Amino acid sequence: MSREQQAVARARKAFETGRSKPLEYRICQLKNLQRLFAERQKEIVDAIKKDLNKSEQGAQLYETLGLEGEIGLALRKLKEWAAPRSVEKNLLTLSDTVYIQPEPLGVVLIIGAWNYPWAVTIQPLVGAIAAGNAAVVKPSEVCVHTAKVMEDLLPIYIDKELYPVVTGGVPETQELLRQRFDHIFYTGNSTVGKIIMEAAAKNLTPVTLELGGKSPCYIDKNCDISIACRRVTWGKYTNCGQTCIAPDYILCEPSIQDRVIEEVKKSIKEFYTDNPKTCPDYGRIINQHHFKRVMKLLSDSTIAAGGENDESDCYIAPTVLRDVKPEANVMQEEIFGPVLPILTVSGLDEAIKFINKREKPLALYVFSPDEKLINKVRDETSSGGMVANDCLVHFSISSLPFGGVGNSGMGSYHGKFSFDQLSHMRSCLIKQLKMEGVNSMRYPPHTAKKLGWARFFILKTVDFGWMKKMLVFAMLAVVAAVVIQNYLS
Repeated sequence: MSREQQAVARARKAFETGRSKPLEYRICQLKNLQRLFAERQKEIVDAIKKDLNKSEQGAQLYETLGLEGEIGLALRKLKEWAAPRSVEKNLLTLSDTVYIQPEPLGVVLIIGAWNYPWAVTIQPLVGAIAAGNAAVVKPSEVCVHTAKVMEDLLPIYIDKELYPVVTGGVPETQELLRQRFDHIFYTGNSTVGKIIMEAAAKNLTPVTLELGGKSPCYIDKNCDISIACRRVTWGKYTNCGQTCIAPDYILCEPSIQDRVIEEVKKSIKEFYTDNPKTCPDYGRIINQHHFKRVMKLLSDSTIAAGGENDESDCYIAPTVLRDVKPEANVMQEEIFGPVLPILTVSGLDEAIKFINKREKPLALYVFSPDEKLINKVRDETSSGGMVANDCLVHFSISSLPFGGVGNSGMGSYHGKFSFDQLSHMRSCLIKQLKMEGVNSMRYPPHTAKKLGWARFFILKTVDFGWMKKMLVFAMLAVVAAVVIQNYLS
């Protein structure tokens, strides 16, 4: 057996013992994971620094802080999430116990990405543990140092049989995909996403695909352009532009293009100084392959700001492109780098048409003080998420499902959505062996009279919320009557 086969076999064997299912065990594992981030911050941030040149504070802000929040939420809410969920009944099932019981899927494969290697790999793991699954964790081989730290640390803190870490590149991932899983959770690009889905189809394995795409950003000429550009600059150049929900390009009217460029340049200077290359808060492109890919995208567009680069250091300065054409190289794929193209449109209607002609993005941003304009963008476009007057921040809200639509992915996670995504929602109905006369309407011979009764009992739902309110009201009325009677006597 290959190393990958052995890891999957051990995880399944461990899952079949049933030890991952008790809530006490899940809570214990989550607390151990929580302890990892409390005790091993240095190893984590040092590895991220080597891989992506993130500062210590930046690594904590964008990688581990959100994970600590997710683990804390799961610990507080797990009993509630895992409890049976009552449902509405019809008259036919009035005396039955009817509910939804969340149950573990089994063995989950989690394939992480390199741009936020801890956040996008461990966050699904939190959901998998909370839901009672086993999980095989495959960190991205592109982040060499982080993958090694993950491989070393996770087995120390959490059950190494239930949650093994498998490292390696394409051959190892391909070998994993030849194994049978009960769910595959992948974060990355749509090209690989299709390969994942094809492999999963052989075993009818459900998938969650967290992909990406070109997330548009429309700036209304009537908004506060200075604040809008400051927020866009932050969203675009964080992690050197290597963020799946970064604003990929700007759409605006020609009359404000020069102002937008100047405001973005001001914000770049404010955030990253006159020389971003020496700024500790400005990252690097992950490797030379991606450096060359991003640089090729600039070849047929006009640089309005930035453009400086150093291949030996995988450095590309924060760059702005002006008067970009739809057919330009930079508009043919997700940029995933510190390059911000500006395309001019006649107004909102043209911007919406431009967006809708392309694949559905993972995120969509609009900056405007006009609520009607914002609602128009929301109602006439489709994207994984939409944010008005800011960028990226929806990712930080655990009560919002994070995920794509169409080419930008399928399925969602964060908070309770992670738990639900990695659980089977089992329909349960418990009936007593009594009241058999009620069932006569469903047994042959079938008659018009029986059909009439069936129609009444099946189509008539019972609003228990209303009934409970009426019961409380009746009880209060009785208590009030007794009190009044005693007072009068």
